[in-house]
Amino acid sequence: MTCVRVIVHGRVQGVWFRGWCEREAKSRGLNGWVRNRRDGTVEALFEGPDLALTAMIGACREGPPAARVTRLEDYPSDEDPVPGFRQIPTV
Repeated sequence: MTCVRVIVHGRVQGVWFRGWCEREAKSRGLNGWVRNRRDGTVEALFEGPDLALTAMIGACREGPPAARVTRLEDYPSDEDPVPGFRQIPTV
């Protein structure tokens, strides 16, 4: 299992990005979380098999229909998320 932290920039708040991300991650069997950040970005942690992670990161580059992703940063993470995928509070 690989773990990756992603920060998504652009018009990603107020466009159902977190709900979309949760649904997409669950459909791929990923563990982790997603949250809004006060700077207007969305941050997510994904843990799972490499192919599923690659697909999820690619999906986040597009986002839901109303989103406009301008940049995506991804970093390896050593965090050990609880099983499942959920939305967590804004930081």
